[in-house]
Amino acid sequence: MAVEQRQTDRAARSTPYPVIATACLVLAAATGWSTMLLVVLGRVVPGWAVSAVLLSLSLVLARALAGRHRSAVDRTAPWWAPLPRFVRGLLTAAAALGSTLGVLDDLGADYHVLRPTGPHGCTAVVRETSFLFAGSGEVYAVGPTGFAWRSSASWTTDDGYRPIAAGTYELSWGRDDGNLTVHGSTTDPVFTGGPHTIGCR
Repeated sequence: MAVEQRQTDRAARSTPYPVIATACLVLAAATGWSTMLLVVLGRVVPGWAVSAVLLSLSLVLARALAGRHRSAVDRTAPWWAPLPRFVRGLLTAAAALGSTLGVLDDLGADYHVLRPTGPHGCTAVVRETSFLFAGSGEVYAVGPTGFAWRSSASWTTDDGYRPIAAGTYELSWGRDDGNLTVHGSTTDPVFTGGPHTIGCR
């Protein structure tokens, strides 16, 4: 019986799933508080959504592995967790809070994948928001990997005007990078409208 238990523990320690579960949890906490975004098949996935998926995957793996391989002798220290329990709790809370705040911050936001695509597969993605009498926009340079970790430039507008949605912008590409210029209307100006440089390198 002891030999079988040692073999089970040895197999448990050698599986990569504990590391995967922990890595997903760490990444969930990091992306939940970041401004990153992901473009998949032409659709934008905000950082809070990436964080929620990673957190869910981590919790599913953790629960499945703990229920299957937990030691009968020491049930207070699941074998699958390389991190102490309180650290896992903090990371889980951070990821959940970051995702929740991200959802709230994204209420009413619109994402636009601009065409054409630039050199080296570089794509301009714009996030537009408005609240009461003010609006804002951010442009991200998304490379071939589909990830953008932070915005390249931003602007503000009057009266909640959204220039990308209204089509009052100009996008041009050079050999290495691009330029985005946003314009306001006759009654709703755009502040710091560009041109904004977009480069994925």
